[in-house]
Amino acid sequence: MSALLWSLPGLPIASGGLLLLVRWRPAVVATVVAALTLALAVAAAATRPSARTVVFAGIESGLAVDGLSAVMVVTVAAVSLAVLVFAAGEMREARFFGFMLIFVGAMLLTVTATDLVLLLMAWEVMGAMSYALIGFWWRDPDRVRSASIAFVTTRAGDLGLYLAAGCAMLGGQAFALSGLAASSWRDLIAAGLVAAALGKSAQLPFSFWLSRAMAGPSPVSALLHSATMVAAGAYLLLRTQPLLAATGWAATLVAWAGALTALLLGAVAVAQRDLKQLLAASTCAQLGFMVLGAGVGAVAGGAAHLVAHAAVKSLLFLGAGAWLTALGTKDLAELRGAARRYRLAGVTFGIGGLALAGLPPLSLWVTKDAVLAAVRSPPLYVVSLGAALLAAAYATKAVLAVWRPGDVEGRRVRVAELIPLPVLAAVAAAFGVVGVPEVFGGWSELVGGPDAPPPGAGELALSGVLASAVVLAMAVLARLREAKIPGRDVWAGWLHLERAAVAWVWRPLTGVAKALAWFDDRVVDGAVRAVPRVGMAAARTARKPFETGVDGVVAGIAAGAARLGTLARRPQTGQVHTYFAQAAVAFVLLALVIVLVR
Repeated sequence: MSALLWSLPGLPIASGGLLLLVRWRPAVVATVVAALTLALAVAAAATRPSARTVVFAGIESGLAVDGLSAVMVVTVAAVSLAVLVFAAGEMREARFFGFMLIFVGAMLLTVTATDLVLLLMAWEVMGAMSYALIGFWWRDPDRVRSASIAFVTTRAGDLGLYLAAGCAMLGGQAFALSGLAASSWRDLIAAGLVAAALGKSAQLPFSFWLSRAMAGPSPVSALLHSATMVAAGAYLLLRTQPLLAATGWAATLVAWAGALTALLLGAVAVAQRDLKQLLAASTCAQLGFMVLGAGVGAVAGGAAHLVAHAAVKSLLFLGAGAWLTALGTKDLAELRGAARRYRLAGVTFGIGGLALAGLPPLSLWVTKDAVLAAVRSPPLYVVSLGAALLAAAYATKAVLAVWRPGDVEGRRVRVAELIPLPVLAAVAAAFGVVGVPEVFGGWSELVGGPDAPPPGAGELALSGVLASAVVLAMAVLARLREAKIPGRDVWAGWLHLERAAVAWVWRPLTGVAKALAWFDDRVVDGAVRAVPRVGMAAARTARKPFETGVDGVVAGIAAGAARLGTLARRPQTGQVHTYFAQAAVAFVLLALVIVLVR
């Protein structure tokens, strides 16, 4: 069983790494690996394996598939297969498929990790791969800048995960996610996890990075915005819901963050003229409902919404990607007639859009209400209901834009790009069956969390009627000029969140960094460079009297030796009689010395 569990993330990661080295039929290899990964995910969901290992000295870590992670591994693997089948008709680069498989493997490792150690490792790999995929067309400076902004923004939130891990270690508790609520440091751990989750799931105030993520290829957007990356933050909050509830404040903070994101980013989506930007803003808004579910204890509803949204949003992004490839545009005004020209993509996109709008009996109508049913605060409920009505507005806007009559010309959509659409549309339409009371009871037992009732018939009827009214109103007012939207520039510009982040965070940080760099270069390095200069000056000063005395002695000895040498050379005349006279004198002197001494 442990081999099965390690193979689940290991197969796509190893295969992706191999594709980066051996570039042989990458589309086929990636599709086959994704299919095998789905088979492994189904087997793991059925058998619920677990595995333990020692990653560092004294630190044990592991993987496990329980009810919630069983749902996630199947969802991630299924959506990944659909996206890679679509990508096989559009992309050819082995580098792309390699990064995608590693990305999928990191997400599978994230949802099966039972502790902060492996979770943090997988989280890092996922972030690195998202940077590589968003900036895949690296020769375009704008795309690279977008990837950098997305990466830096999510990294700012990711610091919270390091804070959580550090506090768990200081608290002397195990790193296991299930035991964090009992830690004496649980408030700081919760703060770190919330920051990391909100950043990864593009919730306020981090939402703007998801707009930048649209610079990547359409399959990347479909995968990143549906079952992976952005879903990881919501999944982490659902997984650690007991910790949020135990703090007393984190659950409330998370609930309001999700509800406000759903409302404000819903308004941002309504103001968009770019189809991919509309879908990106709607992703932030829909993830807000999942985050709201974690905050109010609706784990079953949040998990159901996550699965349904994964099918809906991957379907919508793949449809948008097919039109972008065929028509070369993502402008809503230029996509008029696209659904009529490409009927299969149009019909399936329409199903996904109406599901996103919350129309009965489609999936998100039920799963959204499963979350709202757990909201007990009247102000929070009003905000959440307003967000649900905005969802109907932006989804209808997208559907009407592509179904209105118009003349579009483009190439044919490849068969591989169409294959996943009907399957995803079927899930988007039928997953609402989870709201049936008998089914919802089993679903709640499967994913765990606090006991929560299924959405009531009255609540479903009310939300269905309101969503239908909004859809009808949007259809009637379809000819209304978008320029009349109050403050449209603010909403279309994603509330100027990126500008605010640059002005209030990035520039002050870079200013402090430049000041510290100046201090380091001028003061610290100046002091370091001054030390040898002072030492050399002191040495030069100290050596003058020393050298004068010592050098004088040495010079005197040398001069004396030279004089002795000169005197010793004088008797050396080369004449025998001179040497004889010198010897005689020496003997006389020697005799005198002997006489005197004795």
